[in-house]
Amino acid sequence: MNRVLAHTGARYPILQAPMGWIARSTLASAVSRAGGLGIIETSSGETANCQREIQAMVDSGLPFGVNLPIRFLKDEAMLRFVCESGVRFVTTSAGSPAKFIAPLKAAGIVVYHAVPTLEAALKCVEAGVDGLVVEGSEGGGFKNPEEVSTLVLLQAIREAVDVPLIAAGGIVDGRGMAAAFALGAEAIQMGTRFVASAESPVHAHYKGAIVDASTTGTWMLNTRSTPCIRALKTPFTQTIHEAGLMGMDTFNGIQGVYFGGDMNAAPALAGQSAGLIHGVKTAQQIIDETVAQFHDITARLGAMASAHQFG
Repeated sequence: MNRVLAHTGARYPILQAPMGWIARSTLASAVSRAGGLGIIETSSGETANCQREIQAMVDSGLPFGVNLPIRFLKDEAMLRFVCESGVRFVTTSAGSPAKFIAPLKAAGIVVYHAVPTLEAALKCVEAGVDGLVVEGSEGGGFKNPEEVSTLVLLQAIREAVDVPLIAAGGIVDGRGMAAAFALGAEAIQMGTRFVASAESPVHAHYKGAIVDASTTGTWMLNTRSTPCIRALKTPFTQTIHEAGLMGMDTFNGIQGVYFGGDMNAAPALAGQSAGLIHGVKTAQQIIDETVAQFHDITARLGAMASAHQFG
């Protein structure tokens, strides 16, 4: 049995990343209905709104999860709500999960923590997490400035631990999924691919910018400070790139990017995988095509292994 499927109750081991303001019930429910696992974000800091979104997912009866970004939570209100609302799967991120594990597990919740390094993975396993989201530097959004690719990070972590791994960063289809499984993952998480989906609530300009981007169409920004992010190359992010640093007000216009379509209001977060996305598709299409391609590739590889051949 695939351990991630056992932990999540999803039909397929495909998770949607918890993008701030974007990963709400409209997108999460579409992903879950398609057989994946929708995740509700809480990084926006809109506690009441996020609680309503979580409750909507509970009421839907669909499998889903919630992300708790430890460093960005104002207090324990969201943690208490999650523990009391019937949520069964949580990913934690942006900090040490140690103090969250006991109350979450006491509520019967499975806990995976997102890690960008082997060292962080070892600490989290020692702290008692049930699994890990392995986030390579190809991914969009908040990143570790010490860049380690998903390809390398998965191998290093799988070599050291035996908990289930969810691969994140650089994956948009069944090719990436097959590669991740070959390296020891039991599931994948996609963010940029689902931002550019039909059910994503973001403006068409943002989706179009992702579709139009090349594989070199993003920058790692603010690598000498905190937070370090990966975002699309735009006139706005070029200024940050050239300065090498960004101010605290950089994200003030983020909703203008997401929902107003102003690509120069704030950094337009996206991963290098934007260069692999060639059109806006429904969540159902994305998941169906990913699963079909994954099985085609693994069947071919299985036949090669059975025949002891390489082609």
